[in-house]
Amino acid sequence: MIDLSTTYLGLKLKNPLVASASPLSKKVEQVKRLEEAGIAAVVMYSLFEEQIIHESLELDHYLTRGTESFAEALTYLPDIGTYSLLPDRYVANVEKLKKSVSIPVIGSLNGVSKGGWTRYARLIQDAGADALELNLYYIPTDSAVAAQEIEDAQVELVADVKSSIKIPLAVKLSPFYTSLPHFVKRLAATGVDGLVLFNRFYQPDFDIEELNISHTLELSSSSELRLPLRWIAMLHGHANVDFALTSGVHSAADVLKAMMAGAKVSMMASKLLHSGVDSVSNILAELQTWMEAHEYTSIKQMQGSMSQKSVAEPSAFERANYMKVLSSFKDLP
Repeated sequence: MIDLSTTYLGLKLKNPLVASASPLSKKVEQVKRLEEAGIAAVVMYSLFEEQIIHESLELDHYLTRGTESFAEALTYLPDIGTYSLLPDRYVANVEKLKKSVSIPVIGSLNGVSKGGWTRYARLIQDAGADALELNLYYIPTDSAVAAQEIEDAQVELVADVKSSIKIPLAVKLSPFYTSLPHFVKRLAATGVDGLVLFNRFYQPDFDIEELNISHTLELSSSSELRLPLRWIAMLHGHANVDFALTSGVHSAADVLKAMMAGAKVSMMASKLLHSGVDSVSNILAELQTWMEAHEYTSIKQMQGSMSQKSVAEPSAFERANYMKVLSSFKDLP
């Protein structure tokens, strides 16, 4: 009997397939379908720092608007009992999901400044979330701010959130750090439970006819797997955290590679959005078939087996292999 189970953030999962943050988690019915298809856990869609700031300012506007008006105009102010801020709706959705499915539900916060994140982290925890994912998606644009200052602020934010909650905390990173291993070491020192590699870098395009900036969502492909695969393979065993691989997971082969690199789970969203929820059961079936054919008895048996410290040529992950790759190119006939 093939054992597909794994452990991520202290959570025992029936297999390594996790639905990453996406619109699919906005509806209870969709998450139920994911659970029925075999997904082991779901990360909720993200609550963004900008959304919280915008709605807080909007509420403040309506509460203070017309404060110089006559007190007799009792209906001028909004009914606070019916005004629901997005964070409140998010917390309510966590509660709904927890009551509707048996798989772990992981909340998601997306932001980089301290502010009220510890409060929202606790609210998500109290709503029943099994863990929390903090997404550090940040594009530095101020030339006066040094890289060290940015990293210090992010480490402080992670430490604050971690100390404010009792549930496990994972941090989702981009690959754009000067010394990723060092930054990972600093994050691990805060007591964070897991790291998710990597956040997809969404980039705007130019509409040269309308002379506007266009925002289009392009789903990932398996070719994007190599970047997180390489880094997890290099970091495996060097930091006391669980690694989750995301970006480019579309097939059973992608999941197997992630496990061999040292990941505890493989997260997917683009595959689910493109091919539908039923693709989960197909991937799990192919995963089991491959493992039986290659005489693997469990997922845990292969985790880290192709990491840098386990392969015969560890330099293949580093610059030492750079020229070898380039020289392997052959001219077209």
